[in-house]
Amino acid sequence: MTDHLTAVDLLRRSLDTFLAKDMKGWSELCADNVVAEFPFAPEGSPRRLEGRDALYEYLRNYPSVIDVASIPNLRIYATDDPNVAIAEWSASGKVLTNGNAYEMSYATFATFKNGLMTNYREYWNPLAFMQAMSGAQF
Repeated sequence: MTDHLTAVDLLRRSLDTFLAKDMKGWSELCADNVVAEFPFAPEGSPRRLEGRDALYEYLRNYPSVIDVASIPNLRIYATDDPNVAIAEWSASGKVLTNGNAYEMSYATFATFKNGLMTNYREYWNPLAFMQAMSGAQF
């Protein structure tokens, strides 16, 4: 089913699934041995997760803490590697536990094999994240 989809298509699908708050569905778009990296994660947050189950455990409560209402900006780029796509995107919503606005810009690099994500690397501003969260955790 996903053999004909490009890396750009697959990354777009992952962001659509994220926006739909389907963290289980999002994790199912990943290979069993997926590696997720968050190089700018603040102290106390994981910078690297290995495996679909670990990634799902990390993300599963996200929608009950942060309500991402929209992705107002999205550009996805193909690369010279047909298995890699890059997205520049932003999320707009609110932190449910404290009512703060959640406005974040991201740069995401995703690698796919056999229609599943094998590597997900996401860059975002940890200072803006900590300010929005004001100590809240997910």
